[in-house]
Amino acid sequence: GQGHFVFGFPGNLEWIYFNYNTDGYEGDGGEDGKSQDGSETLPFIDESPTMSPQLCAPQGPDGETVLPTPLLAGGDIEKGLEMKRLVLSGFLASEEIYINQLEALLLPMRPLKATATTSQPVLTIQQVETIFYKIQDIFQIHKEFYDALLPSIQQWDEKVTVGHLFQKLASQLGVYKAFVDNYKVALETAEKCSQANSQFQKISEVITLTQSSPLLSPTALLYKPIDRVTRSTLVLHDLLKHTPKDHPDFPLLQDALRISQNFLSSINEEIDPRRTAVTTPKGEARQLVKDGFLVEVSESSRKLRHVFLFTDLLLCAKMKKTAVGRHQQYECKWYIPLADLTFQTLDDSDACPSIQVLPEHEIEEMKIKISVLKNEIQKEKKAPKGQSRVERLRKKMNEQESWLLLHSPTIPFRINNKHGKCYLFLLSSDYERSEWRESIQKLQKKDLQSCMLSSVELQVLTSSCFKLRTVHNIPVTGNKDDEETPGLYGFLHVIVHSAKGFKQSANLYCTLEVDSFGYFVSKAKTRVFRDTTEPQWNEEFEIELEGSQYLRILCYEKCYDKSMLNKDDNEIVDKIMGKGQVQLDPQTVQSKNWHMDVIEMNGIKVEFSMKFTSRDLSLKRTPSKKQSGVFGVKINVVTKRERSKVPYIVRQCIEEVEKRGIDEVGIYRISGVATDIQALKSAFDTNTKDILVMLSDMDINAIAGTLKLYFRELPEPLLTDRLYPAFMEGIALSDPAAKENCMMHLLRSLPEPNIMTFLTLLEHLKRVAEKEPINKMSLHNLATVFGPTLLRPSESESAKGQHITSASDIWSHDVMAQVQVLLYYLQHPPISYAELKRNTLYFSTDV
Repeated sequence: GQGHFVFGFPGNLEWIYFNYNTDGYEGDGGEDGKSQDGSETLPFIDESPTMSPQLCAPQGPDGETVLPTPLLAGGDIEKGLEMKRLVLSGFLASEEIYINQLEALLLPMRPLKATATTSQPVLTIQQVETIFYKIQDIFQIHKEFYDALLPSIQQWDEKVTVGHLFQKLASQLGVYKAFVDNYKVALETAEKCSQANSQFQKISEVITLTQSSPLLSPTALLYKPIDRVTRSTLVLHDLLKHTPKDHPDFPLLQDALRISQNFLSSINEEIDPRRTAVTTPKGEARQLVKDGFLVEVSESSRKLRHVFLFTDLLLCAKMKKTAVGRHQQYECKWYIPLADLTFQTLDDSDACPSIQVLPEHEIEEMKIKISVLKNEIQKEKKAPKGQSRVERLRKKMNEQESWLLLHSPTIPFRINNKHGKCYLFLLSSDYERSEWRESIQKLQKKDLQSCMLSSVELQVLTSSCFKLRTVHNIPVTGNKDDEETPGLYGFLHVIVHSAKGFKQSANLYCTLEVDSFGYFVSKAKTRVFRDTTEPQWNEEFEIELEGSQYLRILCYEKCYDKSMLNKDDNEIVDKIMGKGQVQLDPQTVQSKNWHMDVIEMNGIKVEFSMKFTSRDLSLKRTPSKKQSGVFGVKINVVTKRERSKVPYIVRQCIEEVEKRGIDEVGIYRISGVATDIQALKSAFDTNTKDILVMLSDMDINAIAGTLKLYFRELPEPLLTDRLYPAFMEGIALSDPAAKENCMMHLLRSLPEPNIMTFLTLLEHLKRVAEKEPINKMSLHNLATVFGPTLLRPSESESAKGQHITSASDIWSHDVMAQVQVLLYYLQHPPISYAELKRNTLYFSTDV
């Protein structure tokens, strides 16, 4: 196809039209510039002089995003390098224009700054700094980049690398972020100053004239730096196409592209969303602000919907399959004008459908099935003729992941049409819910009118949804390329240090969420810091990761008003003060040291540190050198010293949890604060006199964590190294009678302190699970928490299993069996020690 699209060089007010055809692109004043390989060299960019840029990656026939792949083979490499040089020289030329434009913008800044301190200032120093915020820094960054790139192109050969320069450029995008965050204020200030001050207005006009084009006002000129990121992102696409995969530049360029795209998509969300052809009643263009897949409870069953938030209405659609079986269209289920939309108050909640929640163990079992499938897919990929089987397994895995996506969310998000019905969505995290709520409330601040769409308008709008959507795929792990982003398996240690930026003092706490199997789950919560604007938590948590890629932190203000507490136990009534997320980059996180970071959220900064321990490392046992103390000391040594059947630490922790933790939601799953756990550990080790006082004062999750830590640090797991292979074989038996015989015989073979301790723990966990309706901890949940701690392959066993390579394989193969062993005993009728010892062999009459 032929046509053109528009490019604005940042700072340069001329709009340059690129003619494009499927052979490549012309422009940059060079030769006709067709790419020799017949590829389309530039992705399209949705742009017009009045809109902020939206990066649109090239799309395939089904609307899926296509990432650049090198198109080079054999003799094409020289051609590719020549293309790479052409792309770079074109970019360098536009970089020069850009630097000149930034310089033109900086020109009036110096005299304005100089007069600011005199008796007749044109602008105050504050106004100058606001209007020209970060422009000097952006100029500096690009000047350095240009100076470093120029010699590379002048002395061009196949060994020249430029990836590091683009990587450095991408790593400095934080300056652009600051620029964008200030952009609105800068515009308002410039407008105000122009109106109030004729001298500044003249200076503005001079700036406009120097750009030799009346197309844009000087205030719009301020926006130009973002165009530059869009442009460099497009150039990175092109460079990657013409760089061989084994060239040292390839990974660096890929990294720079990833950073730039993430940056652009975050900017795109914040600035004007894409426009649509439909206008609102007030004659403004209706734009898509946010969209995503949500689970709706409709006619008391869960349905997957794609929800679109436009500037004036919320539309809930269902995917329609076309004859080809591909999702190509949406069917509108309902829409609510934002002027009529209210969020459900707690008193109305009876009118809404009730939420059915699946037993947790079914969800855990599905996760295990998905892990098994993932491992099979990895194995088949390596097999010579595994491809067709991989497709079948993938299809099955997608079905299971969609099931998981449909059944796991439990946090209610209620929406009301004040002239009609109430709708209920279920989300998996409070983070997501507050994102939707905030986006809607922000739009409602504008003067909105209620709108009724005619059936034709509704049809036009619904059919435009397919083109407009920004979220293309259901968020399941199967959508990601498994090789590239397998996520992390193991333990993430996070210290939440402190927060700043609160306007008034409040009772504050944070929660931490990580993603697992395509959706987010809450994993830890700090204590509430009372009446402060600068909470200092300094609390450390250990969070288990199951293929996770992100960590989210939410900051809440605690609500102590009992009348606000909702009948629905998943409703969080505390107010979210801020939220943010970071990507868990394996390189950064896996270094042995703590990595310090800051999340900025609505003017609040939360400081935290993290480090990661892979699963195989975290469960290596190092026997304690000391004979005193209890942690890391053999269990028989401790019971002998104490003259007890079960170690004191186990009995005390169990007693305390049963006294005041049995109703605690997520007991044993939510991690306790690491410093509290360390304090308890050293109190037990030194046998402190006030241990009972300490226990009664300590946060219950810390006590639960101390018990788990005790079992994890035993020099040998409670069910012993020697018997581990036999437990694995026993649990795999399919005949119930044989399994019963074997499993009881194995318990009997344990040393006495181990049996007694295990049976004590077993009865305790059963009592915890009896309260599942309140504490949400089923037998299966508890088996998942304790199984891998009580059973571990010895070092020699692990070495045997080295053919299983990836962390996720080791995780799912071993952990599943360990969980099953503990679950077997938890589901078994009560086992008494006396009975065990009496029946030296079970003879079963079942055949």
